[in-house]
Amino acid sequence: MDQTNVAAVPPPAPPGAAPYRWRWAALFVILAAEVMDMVDGMITNIAAPSIRADIGGGPSTIQWLGAAYTLAMAVGLITGGRLGDIAGRKRMFLIGAAGFTLGSLLCGLAWSPGVLIAARVIQGAFGAVMLPQGLGMIKEMFPPKEMQAAFGMFGPVMGLASVGGPILGGWLVEADLLGTGWRMIFLINLPLGMAALLAGVRFLPGTRSADRPRLDIPGVLLAALGAFLVIYPLVQGREHGWPLWAFLMIAGSAAVFAFFGRYEARKTGRGGDPLITPSLFRKRAFAGGLLTMLAFFAPMIGLILVFNVFTQVGLGYSTLQAGLAMVPWSIGTVAGFGVAQALRRFGRAVLHLGLLIEILGMLGLLLTLHWAGLGLTPWQLVPALAVTGVGQAMVMAPFFDIVLAGVEPEETGSASGTLTAVQQLGGALGVALIGTVFFDLLGDAPMAADFDRAMQTTVWVIIAMFAAALALSCLLPRHAREPEDAPEAVPAG
Repeated sequence: MDQTNVAAVPPPAPPGAAPYRWRWAALFVILAAEVMDMVDGMITNIAAPSIRADIGGGPSTIQWLGAAYTLAMAVGLITGGRLGDIAGRKRMFLIGAAGFTLGSLLCGLAWSPGVLIAARVIQGAFGAVMLPQGLGMIKEMFPPKEMQAAFGMFGPVMGLASVGGPILGGWLVEADLLGTGWRMIFLINLPLGMAALLAGVRFLPGTRSADRPRLDIPGVLLAALGAFLVIYPLVQGREHGWPLWAFLMIAGSAAVFAFFGRYEARKTGRGGDPLITPSLFRKRAFAGGLLTMLAFFAPMIGLILVFNVFTQVGLGYSTLQAGLAMVPWSIGTVAGFGVAQALRRFGRAVLHLGLLIEILGMLGLLLTLHWAGLGLTPWQLVPALAVTGVGQAMVMAPFFDIVLAGVEPEETGSASGTLTAVQQLGGALGVALIGTVFFDLLGDAPMAADFDRAMQTTVWVIIAMFAAALALSCLLPRHAREPEDAPEAVPAG
């Protein structure tokens, strides 16, 4: 589903400067990269049961397919924008696109769960290098009078991708083109990636920021270690019977993040370039925004994973049927962004309404599951999933602008990067946590009725997390910044 990628960007070109000649062609290259990343994440969830059936592995294999990618993306996004400032945005975009394409090839050739998961890490890491560069290039290429039109292209393109992605994924697996089966969902990125590379070489501007920040490598390693110490035991702990080391790793992550905070504060005090501005965490609105983001994105991304396992393995849907079942959710998301835009002046109230609508959608899903049981059809899912999509978009659309209203202008770059990274971390946490709840309820030899019971209980857990997000969102500012003060946001996958 749609997510929001926000990065610190340079100021636009001086008013007297001639606009970049190939700016619209360059915009479509950037859009192609965003779509490739977004669709790849969506169709991987849909194909996960088929992947496991082919190359083996336990339930944790399905979880790691999503968690490995988002975890690598979360860590990489913190420094992706800075790499563009240091080495040039065009160069880093091309390196990221090449690495993402190579990772896709490795995914398509993977012969074991371990190789596939490692390839997903490569995809996520290079995607984190590629995606942040687009925003900076757009701000530099387009004059102010065209800026809104350029950013306006993201909405319809991402909307079409969100609707078409699940259908494409299901069709590619079922079509079994050239006998590739699920592998084609990754191999299709090869011509797309090569086209993006060739077009990028020709049309992207060669720009570099005047600001040359230094990379905080120790900070990156500490953040990566802390995140890994949370995600790994949540995914693997169930298969090992929740041994002591799983709880020690989770406790250790808290210690690592505490040390990370002290390290960043010392680095700031010495005049260095910290990974994250420590003063942000002393602001109630920003800290509340991080907690709200975790409580919202974790159940949302986790739901997508377990829903696809439930429909395909529990209900016997084909991969294409499962993809089609997701379409009402995507259409609801597109509609929800329109509703959120129309109600923008109401600020935080739109976000609250979105969470309430999403909870209503989840309650509708519960009633549908209870009423239809194992005879559930895709058509019966339409109302609940469409309502859920509307609520999801009404939360996502105003979220970044509202949270950033509580920080100082000079902190916006660091705050934006932190929010984007935590968004991805929330996705990895959701895959680990919600997936673990669902698979734990299923047991080792589940019957059909076990899937129905596990899904209903998992939905209750998701509702509780959305309710927690609603409570935490009361810490946010009431209104977003005025448009002229707010940073631009780019929807991304």
